[in-house]
Amino acid sequence: MTTATLSALQSALGFEAVGNRAGNVTIGRGTLDGRTVHVALVDNHLASGSIGTVEAKRLEAVLRIAVVEKSPVVIYLDSAGAKVSEGLAALGAFRRLFRAALDAAVAGVPMAAVLGNNCYGGASMVAHLARQRLFAHATRLSMSGASVIAAAAGTSALDETFKAMADASLSAAGRAKASAANRVLEAGEDITPWLREALAPAGKTLESFHMRHEALAARVPKITEPQGEGVQRKELERMFPQGYEAQESEGLVTGIGRREGRTEALLGLMSRRPVGAERAWRFAQHAWKLAEKRVPYVHVLLDCESHAARLDDERLVLSEFIVGMSLALTALRLSGAHIEMTIVDRAGGGVYVALAAPATHVGVVYGAHVQVLPGAAIAAILGDATQEPDNLALAAEAVQTGVADAQVKLGIIETL
Repeated sequence: MTTATLSALQSALGFEAVGNRAGNVTIGRGTLDGRTVHVALVDNHLASGSIGTVEAKRLEAVLRIAVVEKSPVVIYLDSAGAKVSEGLAALGAFRRLFRAALDAAVAGVPMAAVLGNNCYGGASMVAHLARQRLFAHATRLSMSGASVIAAAAGTSALDETFKAMADASLSAAGRAKASAANRVLEAGEDITPWLREALAPAGKTLESFHMRHEALAARVPKITEPQGEGVQRKELERMFPQGYEAQESEGLVTGIGRREGRTEALLGLMSRRPVGAERAWRFAQHAWKLAEKRVPYVHVLLDCESHAARLDDERLVLSEFIVGMSLALTALRLSGAHIEMTIVDRAGGGVYVALAAPATHVGVVYGAHVQVLPGAAIAAILGDATQEPDNLALAAEAVQTGVADAQVKLGIIETL
């Protein structure tokens, strides 16, 4: 179904498709005040508009071209996020797509996002790399769809009380109140003035990213940095044979590790509890501080399989906090730091993408458990229970699909 925002966008830019549709993506061009504008349309054609390997490759190519040309880009998103049916291949493709989107954002490419009915998961992350977002009245934006949030809360998405709460939390009106970068398109409104503003030349990009980070703190009711407890794990002993000191504070790990004659700053998410807005902000805060200190070596550790599927976090616009971690790591990389990331055990979803996309190198410990989303979330999306694959085969598959760049064999996993 063509949404009002899509029709307005195509009309205002005089959109012309270039080539045929690829899955759920159509690439094309338009013009605005005599400027050529690259346009990528992700619509609800198949599987709720999900983005798989084919779609990600097309979107990545457009963004790479825009960086070279310094030309503006408009992305239309009516998508449920990554195509979970493709497994790790979709996750690896999304890592590359999101890296391209980060590179475009920091290069000052004018990017705007126009949203259809749904903008979930990875699609909501891409939307938050745009300078401005235009919502339809029916748009719902969040890291997790209503069915996943309901399943996590032990209820049904059809429950009237839950439905009312979810609608209020995920609605376009609520998102517009959260940020001045979010607007709702009114019926019959001319979209052209909004496009001019959204695609105006960018200023100091990294400075604006830091301002966004600081502004997010005002949304969180209370941000605390509890006293950390010492972390002792066999994986870290083997990764840093010359010693390490690490502290864990409510799922956030900081410290230093020594190997190969150098000291590396440690920053990680290591907890069975999914990542919510407050912890994501604290992670980004530590990354920004490391960037200010111009630390040369940073090791990002991940042992956390997903973001939180909670309405309390979604009310704060969790997608923006997850993206905030990526922007902070990107600023850290641009400060000159070599960022190595290691998937120590569990990883998946938007949290993995947010940390892996900006990294210089990603390793995965042999025996780690990597998946697009936790099994319960996939079951809620596909409506079927998903059997977990053999953990011992996952490291090799992660490298094969581009989720990681290399296996890390620490000698602590017994082969069968």
